[in-house]
Amino acid sequence: MGHKPATYADLEALPEHVVGELIDGELHVSPRPAGPHTVAASVLGIELGGAFHRARGGPGGWVILDEPKLHLGEDVLVPDLAGWRRERMPRAPRTTAFTLAPDWVCEVLSPSTATLDRAAKLPVYAREGVRHVWLLDPEVRMLEVFRLEGARYSLLSTYTGTARVRAEPFEALELELAALWDEA
Repeated sequence: MGHKPATYADLEALPEHVVGELIDGELHVSPRPAGPHTVAASVLGIELGGAFHRARGGPGGWVILDEPKLHLGEDVLVPDLAGWRRERMPRAPRTTAFTLAPDWVCEVLSPSTATLDRAAKLPVYAREGVRHVWLLDPEVRMLEVFRLEGARYSLLSTYTGTARVRAEPFEALELELAALWDEA
């Protein structure tokens, strides 16, 4: 006999110190991220937010948000960062959840979340038409850039170490990877 699918009430009942997500009726609970994860996500959000959300030294045209709660069909996901082109979402809604799939997401991998991010969340993002996904691994200092082609993601580029990169869809900005690893 199968288990009962998790519900939104199960998600709401979680304590504040964890991140909960519902994927294919299953509740996934992750601890709040450790220092390297938090630094990488925060610095990337500042860099992209300045150039693309606020248009300081960059082209603008995006809404970039930290840890938005995405309600995508029956699934509830919380990427580390997500971005919407302003022509699709001129401003963030006043609700706590977003039902419009982003144009870009970034998942910062942790040892406890890497499998979930790759195996469970990527197919949901593909199903919902999220055009670009970045997987950022601060432990091995690597950025993987994916683009949706049909129903699947293609790996466009892998960047490592302290390279300066221009990564789709934000190639207008030269991103210094060393800053994400707290080495700048």
